[in-house]
Amino acid sequence: MFERFTKGARAVVKGAVVQAERQGAPVVTEEHLLLALLDAEGTKASFALRALGVTDRRESLEAALTDARRRGGLSKADTDALAGLGIDVTEIVARVEETHGPGALADDRDERVRRSGHRPFTSEAKGVLERSLRVCLGRREKAIGDEHLLLALTARPGVVAETLADHGVTYATVERALG
Repeated sequence: MFERFTKGARAVVKGAVVQAERQGAPVVTEEHLLLALLDAEGTKASFALRALGVTDRRESLEAALTDARRRGGLSKADTDALAGLGIDVTEIVARVEETHGPGALADDRDERVRRSGHRPFTSEAKGVLERSLRVCLGRREKAIGDEHLLLALTARPGVVAETLADHGVTYATVERALG
């Protein structure tokens, strides 16, 4: 499938690996794909993100992703659902961090990377790549561009899509920005 990716989309995938390396993450996640998209310049996705004002709010977006990592990757919807059951995720995070230190739930270091030097993609990140193909085909386009990766990120439920939506980036708004 990678052979169907445009130069820009390939750069995003490679950039996601770099993002994971910078963070010391053992795997490449959807978040790393998003951060790589935010770093892209002169592409359809970068145009759409700029048109939607996300590039001006990158710090806010990164802070929201960091908060989600602190919650062990739970989305706000997950947190709200647990609150409905009487489970206070904020209190749990505070107790865990009190005992094990700040960011204890976000600590995702893994020995596999040290042994192999390779960072595999999570099943969710692979799902984004697969969905980008479906988005591309659905739009009757031949090559998978970085805009298809962005659309795929907005279409998958979870922290990244929720964070993007909180910043005004949804499937519909990206499609409009792409024209």
